[in-house]
Amino acid sequence: MKFGTFLAGEERFFGAITDDGAIALNQVFPDHDSLYEVIADGAFDRLAKAAEGKPVTHTEFTYDMVMPDARRILCVGVNFPDRNAEYKDGSEQPKYMSLFPRFASGFTGHDRPLIRPPENHTLDYEGEVAIVIGKAGRRISQEDAYDHIAALTLCNEGTIRDWVRHAKFNVTQGKNWDKSGAIGPWLVPFTDAAQLDDARIQTRVNGELRQDDTLNRMMFPIRREIEYISTFMTLQPGDIVVTGTPTGAGARFDPPKYLMPGDVVEVSVEGIGTLRNMVEDEQV
Repeated sequence: MKFGTFLAGEERFFGAITDDGAIALNQVFPDHDSLYEVIADGAFDRLAKAAEGKPVTHTEFTYDMVMPDARRILCVGVNFPDRNAEYKDGSEQPKYMSLFPRFASGFTGHDRPLIRPPENHTLDYEGEVAIVIGKAGRRISQEDAYDHIAALTLCNEGTIRDWVRHAKFNVTQGKNWDKSGAIGPWLVPFTDAAQLDDARIQTRVNGELRQDDTLNRMMFPIRREIEYISTFMTLQPGDIVVTGTPTGAGARFDPPKYLMPGDVVEVSVEGIGTLRNMVEDEQV
């Protein structure tokens, strides 16, 4: 079963997503205002049971960022061997992973536009798998890491490339333009290690395959990401970790292939789904 956040009219709902439509579960969880709050309260495993036998409540709706009130989103950068080589700086595989924060305001939902700002047109795509923490932990071992994952989703970690070069040691300003990326379409419960260990991620732009790789080639596997991050901060239910993108982002072509209005970007992983977004210019 899949779980998402969606808009109908002026109202926001969370609940189960089926082939026939959405099942709003807000009334079943009156003490929780969002999917994030359900997960943060350790009640994610109750969602499926709550949806059993209930009829579809919405057949017309708009997807929202899957957890629009997520408090902490950490992204892992340059996490595939070929991706490191794309930088052409002669560097060896790093000893430690690169990390940076993103904020929920920088993301939109499935089938909604990525926004290209007027200040800069180097909007780029990065297809990634994102994990949602379901069990708190500090100094988590790699052996136990998967026990702390509640769900999986997809991310297009949209980036304004010129703005990541504004400073020597930080990329935050290039990574957090409003609605420059997307997370969704939904959360898929994590029940089997094969959902990550055997996963293949692909990104297409206007139907052209740009990124294609398997998660088992990551320089820092997801178990290691959880171990490393939880060394310096306690991971909490509802935290999102965006795990890294393969080679093939637009900036690495010669000349670069940045996103243009009208482009359609699709990030796909079998067993999770496809996150699709079009590109629009910001209306100012």
